[in-house]
Amino acid sequence: MHLPLVLLATVGTCLGLLMAAATGTHPAQLDTPSRLPTHQRQKRHWIWNQMHIQEEKNTSLPHHVGKIMSSENRKNTKYVLRGEAADKVFRVDEVTGDVFAFERLDREKTSQYHLTALIVDKNTNKELEPPSNFVIKVYDVNDNWPVFTHQFFNASVSEMSAAGTSVFQLTAVDADDPTVAEHTTIMYHILKGDEYFGISDSGLVFTKVSNLDRETQARYQIVVEAQDAQGLRGDSGTTTVLITLEDINDNFPIFTQTNYVFTVPEDIRVGSPLGSLFVEDPDEPQNRMTKYSIVQGEFRDTFTIQTDPAHNEGIIKPTKPLDYERIQQYSFTIEATDPTINLRYSSSVSAKNKARVTIHVTDVDEPPVFQKPFYHFQLQENLKKPLIGSVQALDPDAARRSIGYFIRRTSDKGQFFQINKQGNIYNEKVVDREVTPWYNLTVEAKELDSRGNPTGKESIVQVHIEVLDVNDNPPKFAKPYEPTVCENAEQGTLVVQILAIDEDITPKDVKFKFSLDTKDSNFTLTDNHDNTANVTVKYGQFDREHTKVHHLPVLIADNGRPSLTGTSTLTVTVCKCNEHGEATFCNGKLYQGYNIIPVLVAVFLCILTITVITVLLFLRRRLRKQNRAHGKSVPEIHEQLVSYDEEGGGEMDTTSYDVSVLNSVRHGGTKPPRATRDVRPSVYAKVQKPPRHLPPPRPGELGDMAAVLEVKKDEADHDSSGLPYDTLHLFDFEGSESIAESLSTLGTGSSDSDIDYDFLNDWGPRFKMLAELYSTDSPEELLY
Repeated sequence: MHLPLVLLATVGTCLGLLMAAATGTHPAQLDTPSRLPTHQRQKRHWIWNQMHIQEEKNTSLPHHVGKIMSSENRKNTKYVLRGEAADKVFRVDEVTGDVFAFERLDREKTSQYHLTALIVDKNTNKELEPPSNFVIKVYDVNDNWPVFTHQFFNASVSEMSAAGTSVFQLTAVDADDPTVAEHTTIMYHILKGDEYFGISDSGLVFTKVSNLDRETQARYQIVVEAQDAQGLRGDSGTTTVLITLEDINDNFPIFTQTNYVFTVPEDIRVGSPLGSLFVEDPDEPQNRMTKYSIVQGEFRDTFTIQTDPAHNEGIIKPTKPLDYERIQQYSFTIEATDPTINLRYSSSVSAKNKARVTIHVTDVDEPPVFQKPFYHFQLQENLKKPLIGSVQALDPDAARRSIGYFIRRTSDKGQFFQINKQGNIYNEKVVDREVTPWYNLTVEAKELDSRGNPTGKESIVQVHIEVLDVNDNPPKFAKPYEPTVCENAEQGTLVVQILAIDEDITPKDVKFKFSLDTKDSNFTLTDNHDNTANVTVKYGQFDREHTKVHHLPVLIADNGRPSLTGTSTLTVTVCKCNEHGEATFCNGKLYQGYNIIPVLVAVFLCILTITVITVLLFLRRRLRKQNRAHGKSVPEIHEQLVSYDEEGGGEMDTTSYDVSVLNSVRHGGTKPPRATRDVRPSVYAKVQKPPRHLPPPRPGELGDMAAVLEVKKDEADHDSSGLPYDTLHLFDFEGSESIAESLSTLGTGSSDSDIDYDFLNDWGPRFKMLAELYSTDSPEELLY
């Protein structure tokens, strides 16, 4: 760390000496500020010998390494070593400073040792001088032989490679010091396999021959030895190299058979595989590019051979339909080649790459074959023709069976046509070209057995029948016309222009003729000679009050042979028009010339008014219902209500209540006082007329309550004089099993009540009806 300061001090001192020499001044006389601070170098007291030792020394231990010595030789001092190897591997003589090694050293393990020397006081172990670091180097001797990093190596080279082609680089490792000459020089040579491979001094393995064939031998194993060039001759390192030959495409494919025989039916589809050809190629699959071809034979255009790249086999496919009746056997010569082969490495072409193929065709039951792919016939419309055309099909098989013909009804839904056994087509119904100009029939041909029944396969063919046109339709209007004319129209005013058409086939130069079939009319017709005509006003001024609609028969004639004339009626409506000649009113209809906006506005306002009134009525009615349902309650009414929160044990419970009181009331006895709400208005009892029926049945007379109800309902239905409160009768009878008999308050009068109900008149209009019912007035006053 003080080295830069020492250098600066040295440089400063030198500069001072130079300046003193130049000026003749003693260096001590120089100004102090101009002098750099100087550091005197401390004199070294350690005196060293060169420290080194040779590894693996054969002499007896310990081995003298060197000597450490200091110029500071005092009494009562001793030398001390410190470091990792101190007192283990190395020791020092305390007095003389000699350093000894107490172990045999191996440079390949440790090439040098770092130690620290000290001189200390024997008594106090105090360091008398600063410690000094030094290194003990171990000199190398050639005591290691070369070794390979692996026991086995894998290498590869292409087959048929030229001699001297590099295969693999081997490298052996020597643990000796590479800086020492010839300690790490390695020599390689092959112990096994040197007849095919060699190795250079650098360890590069190469080929010695050029005819290494993978198909003959695919792998080679060689043993390589590595030795020291000098030194240890007895020991060496060895390794094994496995060399694999890489395949190249150097072999032609060879057929596995000289003759291939196949049998196929004659109805095989074109392009379908009928057989496979197999070859042997010793090359690996990626180098098999076999191409198959037909080299001899007259049927080269009938078949083709395609290569299956997955299996390197040839697939034979027919390119034309096969016919057993024509050819029963095919024979040709095939060849297998490989266009990608490297001819430089290949031997002469073998004759075994050719083979003979024979294909036998078998007979199958084939469907009939029509002579034409389709048929086209013509038929004149409105005519029954005994023979429109004929179709013909033959049986291609050797049996030559009879053929029957049929028309598929799906193609002739109207059943206009028929076909006989000879294939002749005729029509049973006349056809109309304007309805259907073409008929597309599907005709079936089926083989027939000896009895004439269809059997075997069938074939179909399309028959197109074109319907020829005849002049059987007169001309007519192209569209419906609804012309109008103003009643004040002037002479020559155009009413309408009409166009005529003909449903028959009309040539481009055909011109229709127009005329009116009436003379007494206010219209005239002008032929434009382009299949159109103009209808104009003849005299002018129509009387709409007299005639609102005029019917004009228009005669339209064509120039066919024979010529046909059609009559079309033109209906002309007389209208009221404004000053611009626009129709405003025609036969009760308003037209665009009339201002209809005010009418529409008036209608809209009427509809809106009705809608608003309806909504208001509905809301008012709904509001009234809500007021009735949520009317204000009077607090005094609640004071008159009596709560009955106790219920008896039922009709059969005769111990909880004294039912004799109720019986006495029913038979005219004294009635106990009742609550206010049980009092029945007396008006019903007083104004009701005696009913025209028998008195209520006593218990035991009718044992069935249902019978009682039926009687009461019948009495109520036939009593037309009583008030509508006839439900009173339904509560007069309690039942035969009731000890208390009837408990209804409707059968009791109110004449015995001591309560005055006149206070109801003070409660307002809502209690008016109730006050009248409970008033003490006579029934006649209430009714009248």
